Amino acid sequence: MLNDAQSGGRDRLPHRRLNDLVEFPHAGSRECFAQGSPPPQRMSLMILSELRQFMNQQRIGGWLVYDFRSSNPTLARLLPVDPRSGSGKRFLTRRAALWIPARPDGSPGSGGVRLLCHGIDRGQFEHATLPGGEPVAIDQYLSWEDFRAWMHARVQECQGPLAMEYSPGAALPVIGIVDAGTIELVRSAGAEIVSSADLVQVAIARWNAAALESHEWASREVARIKDEAFDFIRTRRASGDRVTEYDVHQLILSRFSDAGLETPDGPIVAVNEHGADPHFEVSAASPSPIRAGDWILLDLWARRPGDQHVFSDITWVAYAGERVPERNARAYAAVKAARDAAVALARARHAAQKPVEGWELDDAARAQIVRAGYEPFIRHRTGHSLSPGPMVHGVGVNIDNLETHDRRRILPGIGFTIEPGVYIPSGPDGPGFGIRLEINVFVDPATGPRVTSCIQDQVVLV
Repeated sequence: MLNDAQSGGRDRLPHRRLNDLVEFPHAGSRECFAQGSPPPQRMSLMILSELRQFMNQQRIGGWLVYDFRSSNPTLARLLPVDPRSGSGKRFLTRRAALWIPARPDGSPGSGGVRLLCHGIDRGQFEHATLPGGEPVAIDQYLSWEDFRAWMHARVQECQGPLAMEYSPGAALPVIGIVDAGTIELVRSAGAEIVSSADLVQVAIARWNAAALESHEWASREVARIKDEAFDFIRTRRASGDRVTEYDVHQLILSRFSDAGLETPDGPIVAVNEHGADPHFEVSAASPSPIRAGDWILLDLWARRPGDQHVFSDITWVAYAGERVPERNARAYAAVKAARDAAVALARARHAAQKPVEGWELDDAARAQIVRAGYEPFIRHRTGHSLSPGPMVHGVGVNIDNLETHDRRRILPGIGFTIEPGVYIPSGPDGPGFGIRLEINVFVDPATGPRVTSCIQDQVVLV
């Protein structure tokens, strides 16, 4: 699925061998902005001791998560709204900051994890705990001097670089959240600031065992519904009945509902030149019919309801006829080679116990497309993160060295898509078409990257 611009990289930290990284087990007027509440189940598998182990391995002294009026979604994920709260939402009107030191400071209960909030917002953090259930000590401030003094104290106790939601050179938009003035404030206290990009991966992008199970279940259901959609087209064509993009679109949504799946939008059902638009939206008023000789791109995504679950997100292509035209077949072969090259590199690096970053997998895939002569028809990066949370596109590493230079590592317990594509406009050689072959990958801590979705090896004939 292609529907946002969450891409990027991170500032460079010293590399460790992959097997030296933590091996995770599985996974007035009131001016206010609301933070949505997650369901009672924890969305992610953040264990404080494991996060601290990773921070120490990377020589990061502490993590300072700054927020103003719910500007930083990382804070909402690290401090979920307690299900016992009346509204199920958190309304923040002032600045807040969460401090997670890499080493416990001996404080009873919290081990040094502290939250600073204004007294007016104190009630919004009632019963606040980290996702693993660890307690958080809460400090209050009243004046701006109080706020600055607390921030200065955290910098002074930090034993090493301090991580924030910051991206050097604006390389990683999804992480570059903290405003420049706050960065200046923290630096003025003597801090060396580094990006929290990989800390976000470790803390909230990893899948726990339940998330993996629900994703694999959703993947089986989405694959079945994909097959039913192609069967529907095939049956309608065989009987001589009209079938359109919108007919298939509605069938998929109906099947999602019957299966107990949720999706925020889509799916994409795109015929011929419509498939050359990666963000094509089906028109209910004037959908294209599917006729003999047409090319069909089908992109669908869904999950078990709830933000603790991970979407299954796949794209397949089909041809309405008995033999795929050579023009389409050549492009399909290039995209398939690109997809397989990214998977192969991820697996090879794991087998060699060497790290691999998102940009490297993107390069491996795109090189195949360029080599086949389709570079002018590339429109996007190779893949996006899959993680628990409110969005289809997750908060972990993207497979990207095109839109951004994503230097986040492919860590144990995370997931992502691999979905290279080419998009060819209509011209003298024939109608336009798009080819995107999207699969989902989970990095098993024991066995390495494995495909969790169905995988297309040949063009479907309908």
